[in-house]
Amino acid sequence: MSVIKKPIITEKMTAMGEKGRYGFIVDKKSNKVQIKQAVETMYGVSVDSVNTMIVRGKSRSRGTKSGFVTGQTPTRKKAVVTLKQGETIDFYSSI
Repeated sequence: MSVIKKPIITEKMTAMGEKGRYGFIVDKKSNKVQIKQAVETMYGVSVDSVNTMIVRGKSRSRGTKSGFVTGQTPTRKKAVVTLKQGETIDFYSSI
């Protein structure tokens, strides 16, 4: 089981990255201690705190030739990780 699925790279999270806070989409069953250990081993930084939230999926519908099709986006768990003073994570170095 991989705890961290992918980093969140949005305009809002990029602005928070300047303050030492980074967002990740994580496994729903993982806890804060597992997330902290995974970030520290994967990126080689020291984590100060972890905040988690569960984002419920939104209902989506669209009209097609055969009528309306309804569905739902998946529910996922986000983690916002605060690093210790002066440490950073560079997501763009491997591109």
